[in-house]
Amino acid sequence: MFIFNSSIGKKFIQSISGAFLLLFLLLHGTINFFSVIDTFTGKYGVVANDDILFSEGDGLFKLGCDFMSLPIVSIMVPVLALGFLVHIIYGCWLTYENIKARGGVKRYEVSSKAAADSWSARNMFVLGLVILGLLLFHLTHFWAKMQLPELFGIGNYENNPYLLLNATFGHWWILAIYILWFVAIFLHLSHGFWSMLQTIGWNSQVWFNRVKVIGIVVAALIFLMFTAVAVNAFIQANFLMA
Repeated sequence: MFIFNSSIGKKFIQSISGAFLLLFLLLHGTINFFSVIDTFTGKYGVVANDDILFSEGDGLFKLGCDFMSLPIVSIMVPVLALGFLVHIIYGCWLTYENIKARGGVKRYEVSSKAAADSWSARNMFVLGLVILGLLLFHLTHFWAKMQLPELFGIGNYENNPYLLLNATFGHWWILAIYILWFVAIFLHLSHGFWSMLQTIGWNSQVWFNRVKVIGIVVAALIFLMFTAVAVNAFIQANFLMA
């Protein structure tokens, strides 16, 4: 089929699946950033002593986690995650096909516009591997202790998301690893966002530079949200709630 055999079709699949990653990160980052807002409203760590969704008095971050537990969201999140998985697997396959077509990793060099591209544009696959590796590290801290027990009844379910934030980001070395992860995500998105829009048709001379700027702004917004959450939890665990 054209969409699988042509370079444009392959880029289109990778772009659309990448959009799932972008939406997932925006949703996830916004919910997590509620914990930073809770710090300024005095609600950080406030969780009602019950299992009822949207309990009165819960902090905004806890209410956000309750929102993520709603049936409609519980269906949407796996769909977004599936798109993310397709993005990873398809990206690995495309990289393998490109290397094979060249006859090796550095079989020959081609002089083209790509030579002037940013470092992130030339290292999207490497950044993707870093993001994937640290994603597995991240899942052991949160998904394995909240969503996994809730979905399959495995292990102990943690009803207080603030405790997980503090337990994870309270260690400086884990905080440092996560910030490096966020940097890799920023670099990956800063190129991936405008590349996605260019693939679907926003590639005119007028919009080229604008889309690149928009991509950097969106990537920076996601980076700042996640970094603020991690740093705030580190401060809470070591200085404010110790």
